[in-house]
Formats: sequence, C-alpha cells, structure tokens
Amino acid sequence: MHTVAHDLGTSIRHPVDVEIGHTPAPRNRLTVAFRPILAIPHLLLVGGPIALALGWSWQTEPGVRHEWSAGGGVLGAVAAVTAMLSWFAIVFTGNHPEGLRSLAAFYLRWRVRATAYVTLLRDEYPPFGDASYPAALVMDSQDAARDRVSVAFRIFLILPHLVALCFLSVAWAVTTVVAWFAILITGAYPESLERFSRGVLRWNIRVEAYLLLLHDTYPPFHLDGEP
Repeated sequence: MHTVAHDLGTSIRHPVDVEIGHTPAPRNRLTVAFRPILAIPHLLLVGGPIALALGWSWQTEPGVRHEWSAGGGVLGAVAAVTAMLSWFAIVFTGNHPEGLRSLAAFYLRWRVRATAYVTLLRDEYPPFGDASYPAALVMDSQDAARDRVSVAFRIFLILPHLVALCFLSVAWAVTTVVAWFAILITGAYPESLERFSRGVLRWNIRVEAYLLLLHDTYPPFHLDGEP
C-alpha cells in the first residue's frame, strides 16, 4: 500500500486522500451481519468513525449520568497527546519531531482501515498495525517549513469543518444502517450510498490529519476534495 500511495501522490488534488478498492458483489453477508461485534477490537484501539463512534449513556440516580464512547480508542488518545506536544514543537521551533509525526500517521493509517471495515466499505478483516489492506491513507510529505500561524490557531480554523461533519455524521450513520440492510438482503452495497460513505470518510480523515498537524493544507469543503 505504501508503494501505491507514492505512485498516486502526483494525481491527488489534496495532499491527504483515502484510496479504497471496490468490493464487488456478492458481499460477505455473514461478516456484514456481525460487523459491529467483529470490529470491537479495532474500535477499542483506534475508535470508530466520527459518525459511528460507539457510545451510550444511562442514569442510575437523579443527577448522576454515566457515559461511554469508543471515540478515538487507546491509540487515538495517544495521538491526541502527540498532537499537543507537536503543537508546542512546531509553534516554537518550526519543526515537527519525526517520532511524534510517525506515531500520529501510524494511528491515522490504522484508523482508515478500521473505519472502512466498520462502515462496510470492505469485507476483509483489517490487520492490527501496518500491513497491506485495500483501504489506505495516501498522504504527500509535508514541507519542512511549517506554517506556524495556522498551527497556532489550528483548533479555531477547523471549527467550520467540525460543524459540517456533525451534520454529515448523522447522515453517514443513517446511510450505513440502510446499506447494512441492503447488503444482507441483496448482497450489494447501493452505489450512491457507497460513494457518499467514501466521501465522508475522506473528509473525516483530511480533517483529522489537519488536527493532528500532519499537514498544513486546509481541507476542502467537498466530499471528493474538488475545489
């Protein structure tokens, strides 16, 4: 997959992209039926998509509420810490420590594979860690000279995308449930729903790469990344 990523780098409209091979029908209905259960190990490690992160809450007594969410998983929490450390390093030195960048990129590559599996875009079980998989993060190298101003105000610059993704996430959750039933009944993922799912996944990953300071190019407001 790394070779494919480098080969495709020159044709990407945005320096961060997601490449997912098409899964022909008939789909593996058995694994699709139990997908939420099969994906639990990956959800615990790298979380689910923004739209479908597992979560629930309950109330045991008045005023006491308990909540749980898969969020970004264990590695997601580590990646968040690396992003904070990277923020200080880039703002004050202009350099992104290679170790911190590599860890954040490792997490995001794994997250792409896990999310593609959870959202039914692929039937192959994702590897634990870095290994070949037909869903991959494709990311150009970031220039050594970082944009310190955009890094300093990154959390504010990304707010419009977070608002947009809140609405897209609801739609993504609904379309994934519809696709789940469609695959179980017909053995195929409806083409229009699959295109939408790929587009929202791409948007999510670009925003996460921007938040994790892996790239300074502002994400486009478009499902396929066109200007």
